Amino acid sequence: MHPLKHWQEGDRLAEIRRSISQRRINLYAAASGDYNPIHVDEAFARRSPLGGTVAHGMLLLAFVSQMMRRSFGRCWLEGGRLNARFRVPARPGDTVSVGGRIVRREEAANGSIRLHCDFTCRNQREELLVAGEAEVPMGVNARHFGQREKPRPQEPQREEPRW
Repeated sequence: MHPLKHWQEGDRLAEIRRSISQRRINLYAAASGDYNPIHVDEAFARRSPLGGTVAHGMLLLAFVSQMMRRSFGRCWLEGGRLNARFRVPARPGDTVSVGGRIVRREEAANGSIRLHCDFTCRNQREELLVAGEAEVPMGVNARHFGQREKPRPQEPQREEPRW
């Protein structure tokens, strides 16, 4: 979707689905450097209170970021913010669905817009894995929400050299 679409309160974001496998968890461990045995050591994880390996929480937030980028493009990448609460871990074999909606749209006097969204990650049993809020600055002056554009300093006038 075009990032400058006229988003309104109540609009839903395009849902994405991702499968969790032990291979995907291991690849994420390699990319992040997080080799905590609860993620990558199946024998260790079986003996833990969790009873098996679980996906990294940041892997789930990467899925949230993918959904936000698909909806808002560069505006998300340049100024988006997340606040998340982890509820239940994702496990190998889960299919994670990430969805969201716009709950508030703010328009500032300088023409900038900030969208406030809710999002959820659920598994195939509809268990809530992660819930949270996201903010996205949109459009003109998006990174300076609510601030007046500052006048550019004028170049100092240079005198011509007198040869």
